[in-house]
Amino acid sequence: MLHQPITKNYHDFIIERDPEKCIQCQVCVRQCSYGAHIYNEKDERLTEDESKCVGCHRCEALCPTGALTIRRNPSEFRENALWAPQFIKNIYKQADTGGVLLTGMGNPYPCPVYWDRMVLDASQVTNPSIDPLREPMELRTWLGSKPDAIEVEMKKGKPKLTTRFSPQLQINYPILFSAMSYGSINLNIHVGLARAAEELGILYNTGEGGLHQSLYKYGKNTIVQCASGRFGVDSKYLNAGVAIEIKIGQGAKPGIGGHLPGEKIGKEISITRMIPEGSDAISPAPHHDIYSIEDLRQLIYALKEATDYEKPVFVKIAAVHNSAAIASGIARAGADVIAIDGFRGGTGAAPTMIRDNVGIPIELALASVDERLRQEGIRNRVSLLAAGGIRCSADVVKAIALGADAIYIGTAALITVGCTVCQRCYTGKCPWGIATNDPYLAKRINPDIAHRRLANLVRAWGHEIREMLGGMGLNAIESLRGNREKLRGVGLNEVELNILGIKHAGA
Repeated sequence: MLHQPITKNYHDFIIERDPEKCIQCQVCVRQCSYGAHIYNEKDERLTEDESKCVGCHRCEALCPTGALTIRRNPSEFRENALWAPQFIKNIYKQADTGGVLLTGMGNPYPCPVYWDRMVLDASQVTNPSIDPLREPMELRTWLGSKPDAIEVEMKKGKPKLTTRFSPQLQINYPILFSAMSYGSINLNIHVGLARAAEELGILYNTGEGGLHQSLYKYGKNTIVQCASGRFGVDSKYLNAGVAIEIKIGQGAKPGIGGHLPGEKIGKEISITRMIPEGSDAISPAPHHDIYSIEDLRQLIYALKEATDYEKPVFVKIAAVHNSAAIASGIARAGADVIAIDGFRGGTGAAPTMIRDNVGIPIELALASVDERLRQEGIRNRVSLLAAGGIRCSADVVKAIALGADAIYIGTAALITVGCTVCQRCYTGKCPWGIATNDPYLAKRINPDIAHRRLANLVRAWGHEIREMLGGMGLNAIESLRGNREKLRGVGLNEVELNILGIKHAGA
């Protein structure tokens, strides 16, 4: 007799179907990529396998008569402060399968969200606020290494700048689309990101999956990534974008590599990644040519040499306890931009235990890195990008006040095009057509609609950022960078306030 997995009895969601409203149209059957809805042709009725429901809400959203409601399963285990339900269910799953628990997206557990423990200062009488509707308000910024000083000489009675700058990237908003590889998300999403970046005058990141041939035309708005697997990396690819990012670490899985299953490696992804069709794309945990800052410097300058020193080189690291020391070394190794990814950063697939227990919040890492670079007098050598759990325009403003030049958004961008954060990206069955390469499911994303929604989001955040800057009496985003006097903590202890470098509210 076959043993039925215990997990069949402890599913997370309940599917409620109102028989008065249901017209047996089977839209739910066609829309659910996990098979939670079943049509019995013999009985001509719909049933559910609730153990397969992941809580994506697509069936509920698209039901034409509103007959469906997806809600949490109210059944609970006996109360136990140590043995919370997620630990019991995880043990059941591993006892059934003998495998590593996988998950997608970022850490969902209630570690303090420091964005929510900080408030922004506002101007009143002596330093009046600025009206962004009637006064100039500058959100444009430049990413790249800045010189220690500038030299100017007079020619024919006019000053002329003689200092030679490293390559600079001008962005119209302090918001970039984070690295999400072709394969982990499909081409329709990449097209939407590229078009939105071009329209907005910002940048999007290819991730470690190479660059599809159809997207080379968006090179002026593209950051190409060089990760440990070197998928899709050649001289043409390196010269395709305006910048190159060396991915050392990722917030959702610090210290480990990546894995795109072979079943997701179709013909186009195979060509782009330069690997055999159907083979697993496994990124090793370390770069096997980087075991020191000196090794990293060698790669940075190899990439600069390969691109005629015309493109800035980014280095992306996960937020960990010694991020400040690491960032100092990276700055001295010649990087132009350092991206720091906090432990709430999203991912297509990661071991659950790694995602939920390794790394630190971006707020603490960002503040400590900015402060360390300032103390060493090298803050001007690099720009800082913050990533990992940026949810709204207020988070952007607070990140810049803590020291970021700009921020990356990944999960927020996917939510913009329909993601409901069901955390099943690794299955390749994304019902919203985002984290899937199934041709039928991928068609659910229209690149034109994705482009428009992404552009709308950034513009909306831009309006709010201008309002917040004006309220603080500032007329340029660069006046806010590292200006921690504009932040106050609420309910934070002395240690947290010291790391963040801010005062408590009322002080």
